Amino acid sequence: MRTSRVSKETARVVQALSPANRRQTRSSVAANALRSFKYSASSVADTTPGVLATNTASEPSDDSSSLSSLSSANTEDIEDLLERPAKKRRRDTETPSNIGSDAVGRSSRKVPVKQETPTANASKPRRQPARKITREDGSVVVQPPSNWETMYEIVKKMRENNPTAPVDTMGCAELYWRTSSPRDKRFQILIALMLSSQTKDTVTAVAMQRLHTELGDGGHSATKVKTEDGEENKASTDVKDSTLNLENILAVSPERLNELIRTVGFHNNKTKYIKAAAVILRDQYNSDIPHTAEELMKLPGVGPKMAYLCMSAAWGKHEGIGVDVHVHRITNLWGWHNTKNPEETRIALESWLPKDKWHEINKLLVGLGQTVCLPVGRRCGECDLAGTGLCKSEVKGLARKRAIVKDEIITGDLGPEEAKIKVEVA
Repeated sequence: MRTSRVSKETARVVQALSPANRRQTRSSVAANALRSFKYSASSVADTTPGVLATNTASEPSDDSSSLSSLSSANTEDIEDLLERPAKKRRRDTETPSNIGSDAVGRSSRKVPVKQETPTANASKPRRQPARKITREDGSVVVQPPSNWETMYEIVKKMRENNPTAPVDTMGCAELYWRTSSPRDKRFQILIALMLSSQTKDTVTAVAMQRLHTELGDGGHSATKVKTEDGEENKASTDVKDSTLNLENILAVSPERLNELIRTVGFHNNKTKYIKAAAVILRDQYNSDIPHTAEELMKLPGVGPKMAYLCMSAAWGKHEGIGVDVHVHRITNLWGWHNTKNPEETRIALESWLPKDKWHEINKLLVGLGQTVCLPVGRRCGECDLAGTGLCKSEVKGLARKRAIVKDEIITGDLGPEEAKIKVEVA
């Protein structure tokens, strides 16, 4: 029997639509896969009581009813269905790694920092400056800086083991002529102090050496020597005494004196001061220097530092502390006080420093400032205070700078012979 084309097309469509031979689409495959996960009242009641309690009717078995039941089911997230763990109590050692899941999405929780106990800081020395304390009776006393004795002894031992500072051999107290009379010695110490202002010790030593040997007649004595023909000739002998004394300063012209001290700082002013002071000493103090600091400070060009240093070196009287820029700078770096100028530093130190250390502290700290605690480029790595926590201004990890050592010749070196000295410069 001949079949028309229309009938063949109709049969093909009917066959395709039959349930037995229908192809499974993506939606049907997904529905079959989800059928095993559909909710029922019995299964949900066993696991999560109270959830999906309204779905108590039996589910139809056909595909359409299965899809409709899934769409109406209460599908909460799994993290909401699971019971949250009990929140743990915060501890001091809590870190961000053990914070619970409830902190997800929130700002990071601040971790408390465990404070150090007082015993942990017991080994670290406390640094406190000198301070005034009022007693119950109303009297005021000055309490010294904390740990000052420890710092003082460390620096003193360091300086004794390495006495290479210029002040150790060329300080003003060392520049007098060894064979001079006591009166001339005191005068020479005063002149050395007046020349040392704003001048390095090495330069001051050279100027003093010229005054010792070239002032007046040059310090040479002449004797008559007879020759074979009977003639008498003058021959100079070795230097027998210094020519730096009050009489020669009064006799020398200002131009010649200025030429002899031309290497020191402010030599023009210092020439005027020295000439004027010599006249005052001759007229008012019997050609000697005053024996009190107050009288010394009346001389032109003489301040508290020079006066107190002169009293110690010339008269052996320790009436005050000679504070120069090194003493002022280093004691402030240590945190002993907070002063603005050397005079304030002197007053602060004298209020608590034992009097037996008034004379030596200047040389001690000047030498430290010339070798280690330099004004520019401090060598903290070479200081014995490094690493102790005592120095308030210690620069940790500071690279050590190699010192440049050069030779300088000073004629006579406070004596008749030439001597070679080594001077360390930054």
